[in-house]
Amino acid sequence: MVPIFIVSNKSYSGKTFIALGLSLALMEEGYKVGYIKPVGKTPVKKGRDVFDIDAVFIKEALSLPDPLNVISPFVLTYETQTLMFQGRIREAKKQVLSAFRSLKNKDFVIIGGGADLFDGALLHINALSLAEEMRAHALIVEAWSGEVSADSLFGVACLLGKQCAGAVINKVPANALTHVNGTVKPFLEKKGVKIFGVFQRDSLLEALTVAQLNEVLHGKVLCCEDRLGEFVESFSIGAMDVDSALKYFRRIPNKAVITGAHRSDIQLAAIETSTKCIVLTGGLYTNDMVIGKAQMKGIPIISVAEDTFTTVDRIEAVMGKTRIADKEKITRAKEMVRAGFALKRFLKVVK
Repeated sequence: MVPIFIVSNKSYSGKTFIALGLSLALMEEGYKVGYIKPVGKTPVKKGRDVFDIDAVFIKEALSLPDPLNVISPFVLTYETQTLMFQGRIREAKKQVLSAFRSLKNKDFVIIGGGADLFDGALLHINALSLAEEMRAHALIVEAWSGEVSADSLFGVACLLGKQCAGAVINKVPANALTHVNGTVKPFLEKKGVKIFGVFQRDSLLEALTVAQLNEVLHGKVLCCEDRLGEFVESFSIGAMDVDSALKYFRRIPNKAVITGAHRSDIQLAAIETSTKCIVLTGGLYTNDMVIGKAQMKGIPIISVAEDTFTTVDRIEAVMGKTRIADKEKITRAKEMVRAGFALKRFLKVVK
């Protein structure tokens, strides 16, 4: 069994994306793959028990036969946090290692790291501790956020030491791709950090559905409830004159348009472009003509109580932080890893 620990120095770097894509790539090569999420932070109830939501998703996406109490052996809920601070949790590490060792019949076990290297440190089940204990090959996932990312990636590699197999650089904007591939990657390679892939920021993987957007905004759907599964990849604020708005809207595909309920001119302009939903702020509704046009085009209209500033703030807080839980996203992750991850080179390092 070859353990591969997917780690990062910060949350929402794309660990689940890499774990899923790598698992699928290994399965296509004929390997038996297992998965474990040692520290769960987002609990979801299955029957009477609580498991980590990412672990449940990976089990279903990969059709893994292993029980959920193996794939998600420990979840940090409010109750377990209380017990931890009272000093009443003593078996977490033993529980995690027991689940991990039960997967010994697999060719590879992908281990999903926490939000950062220190998640679970109070219970000795953080990535730094477990990678050494499990004798795992650590694969760093670094979301590109400028030159500071090179420092971060190299620092994590130094902390991991001999456990570090290498890294991938994820979520690179299109205008930075040449620089990262041509300058940053070879520089890090010379510093001893193998880079197995550089992935461009992908709008679909970072998108959220209209239903998810509505849930975040606590809105009321005024029409087209059957189109709430559409993906919103970006958003635009409709606060300009209608001619400028139309030119602007035409340049932004698959967007949500946020505007006041009184701006029917902006709403009609949005309907004529690649718009996935319209969000009306201030708790008011639009007129019947706009509703009728939206129904003809299949564009949901959502009314929210908050003002535009608060609405935008809420959307920005979740954009790019949604989970890969949709069929389209799973397919995209698989295609991206297959095309952009140096699997043969990686296997030479870890086998």
